[in-house]
Amino acid sequence: MPRKSSSPSVADELAAPGGAAAVDRAISLLAAYRAGDKALSVTELAERTRLYKSTVLRLLASLAHGRLVQKTSDGQWALGAEVARLAGIYSASFSLEDVLMPEMRALVARTQESVAFHVRQGDQRLVLLRVDSPQLLRDHVRAGDLLPMNRGAGGRVLMAYAGAKGRIYDQVRKDGYVMLSSDRIPGLVGISAPVCNGGGQVVGALTLTAPDQRVRPHFVEELRASASRLSEALGATETSSPPKTRG
Repeated sequence: MPRKSSSPSVADELAAPGGAAAVDRAISLLAAYRAGDKALSVTELAERTRLYKSTVLRLLASLAHGRLVQKTSDGQWALGAEVARLAGIYSASFSLEDVLMPEMRALVARTQESVAFHVRQGDQRLVLLRVDSPQLLRDHVRAGDLLPMNRGAGGRVLMAYAGAKGRIYDQVRKDGYVMLSSDRIPGLVGISAPVCNGGGQVVGALTLTAPDQRVRPHFVEELRASASRLSEALGATETSSPPKTRG
């Protein structure tokens, strides 16, 4: 009987309360695949999951039976056709708005300031979603508006993670967010952070805007926490979000 490992496996650390240990281990094996991986050896899978190779082999046999993994001609293991089928079903039923809007509304409720989600559209940025501050004094931007990429916190974040060069973009990538005053409109402060998906791509920028005089110190952490929760909801992990980019 093999000696028990001195360090817990990934499945042990992330075990579902009341769940099945074998299922937790199988999930950790699938989760071991990262962006850019085409196939992994049993040794690599064992190292990433901290499971015994014998356990990995048993799990692979079950996952292969369900077409969730497949053995390659050189003896490695790749994700299987069933993963693609499930991904297609998920994509067809997925609504980005359904994921984003509850968190955006909650952020507005906590800060009483306006929140938007920006995505890149050519050389501009599109206000994809917007929740207005309940206060009369605010920036009057609407969902569907196009704004410049090189002015405003949301644009700076999108440019930074597209590889833009310069001190401000280096700082955004280092800090994981940006806070700017009067960058697009005099007297308006913008705080923005990237939202990433499971593949490590930045899908957009979550941005809070407020007049200078209403900005509070806790707004930065509130915004960053919301962006982090949205990234997690889209499948991002510590190893995939946010990416370190060129520049």
